[in-house]
Parts: sequence; structure tokens; C-alpha cells
Amino acid sequence: MDAQPNSNPSSTELVAGHPHPLKGDRAGEFAVDLEGGTRLVFKPDNDPIPLAKDGSIDWSKVTAVCIVFIGDYHD
Repeated sequence: MDAQPNSNPSSTELVAGHPHPLKGDRAGEFAVDLEGGTRLVFKPDNDPIPLAKDGSIDWSKVTAVCIVFIGDYHD
């Protein structure tokens, strides 16, 4: 069975893996915890990135993400 994209995701639907925004040289990227300190780092892949009125990312309009890194970026 193929996974079907959710046509109307919200920030409350992505709860597995403790999703969190990154800072510093990884600002604009987000991470979810995998196993043993490993993280999946991703960023929205829309151009332009859809923003809400408050300037945050409007995840309901993000149609693609780019996986930037899988590993432990603390090493």
C-alpha cells in the first residue's frame, strides 16, 4: 500500500519523534528524534516557503520537504 500525503496537515499532526526547529547554522531546518541520538533533519521545499500571518511556516500549505541530514548533528 502506498502512503498517501495528507492534504491538510497541521502542526499538531506531526508529533512522533519530538519535532523541533533548529537554530544557528541550521536555522530554517527542523529535526525529529529517531534512535540513539540520531535525528532526521528536514526543511520545507516550497519556493517560496508558505508563511502564516505571524511569520511562522504555514505547514498546511507545505507540499514537499527536503531531507537534509540523517545522523547526530551534535558530533
